[in-house]
Amino acid sequence: MAAIQDQKYVKLCAQLASRLSISLASARRRVDQAAAREGRRDVEGRRAMAQSLLDALDDNSSDSTAENSDRLDSLLSVSEGDGNFIIED
Repeated sequence: MAAIQDQKYVKLCAQLASRLSISLASARRRVDQAAAREGRRDVEGRRAMAQSLLDALDDNSSDSTAENSDRLDSLLSVSEGDGNFIIED
């Protein structure tokens, strides 16, 4: 018989899976491995690890959005001196 799952833990893993575009099993494995590295093997420790991974994604997404916007602007701006600039269709 399968073990009873902690609903909060499963929900946090599902959110992590959704944001990383990976399966739920992969997200749980990632959280379990990160928790094991820090010696947290209890459910509360795994929940805290899942939340910290989600928080890290939130921090990175806000910083990388501005960087990605600047990078896209630089890639989209071309000049006549550029070899890929097309004057006529």
